[in-house]
Amino acid sequence: MKRILLTLMAVVLLQGCSLREPMPAEHDPKTPTLTPRASTYYDLLNMPRPRGKLMAVVYGFRDQTGQYKPTPASSFSTSVTQGAASMLMDALSASGWFMVLEREGLQNLLTERKIIRASQKKPNTPVNIQAELPPLQAANLMLEGGITAYDTNVRSGGEGARYLGIDIAREYRVDQVTVNLRAVDVRSGQVLANVMTSKTIYSVARSAGVFKFIEFKKLLEAEAGYTTNEPAQLCVLSAIEAAVGHLLAQGIERRMWAVADGSDSATVDKYLTQYQQPE
Repeated sequence: MKRILLTLMAVVLLQGCSLREPMPAEHDPKTPTLTPRASTYYDLLNMPRPRGKLMAVVYGFRDQTGQYKPTPASSFSTSVTQGAASMLMDALSASGWFMVLEREGLQNLLTERKIIRASQKKPNTPVNIQAELPPLQAANLMLEGGITAYDTNVRSGGEGARYLGIDIAREYRVDQVTVNLRAVDVRSGQVLANVMTSKTIYSVARSAGVFKFIEFKKLLEAEAGYTTNEPAQLCVLSAIEAAVGHLLAQGIERRMWAVADGSDSATVDKYLTQYQQPE
């Protein structure tokens, strides 16, 4: 009887694992891998080619949520990544529409240029730094914004069943992150386009157990389960990529920037259809 119950419990757990969640962490490969990308990244890769690239700068993309991880995890660790500016520059480069100029580390860049100029006055100067430094390039667009909201427990629920001392349960929770991205004309300061996108963060827990007397005064009690949390930083990255896609679609629709002749605009149409209000 004991073997039958344990076998049944193992089958239930295996069925739960095969639905949608990955294998537990102890079975994950130990070698580093490329960051997994969502469909928004491939939308950027499939954007139509521009008639000319836009010179853009990003001075920062701050965490404006004010949210910290709940205790006892940490009272000082933030709920969202502080590297959103790097994510934004990666999304801009992936789209193929922007020539991104370094501004987040501008002070470091200026310091290094000063070192090069000082080295040019010394004897035995390396050939690669003997030429006069050209001026830094100026940008036409400045991209501003930030992570504006992180809402926890937007939706939660679950289901379960118990029969003859054997039970199985599933619980889930949905959080949500929101980002804002706007394109600003450097010459006039006018906001040319403004986008807000949201992405859900999904967490699910599965468990199974047995509580049953197999003989007189002999109780069998066992429990197993696992929890899967969608990485918050990947959700922020996906929201930023979607914001870049919508920003490009808005600019193309308003004819602020142009598509190269013969380019496929199916991805742009996909983003523009999201603005249509249901009847």
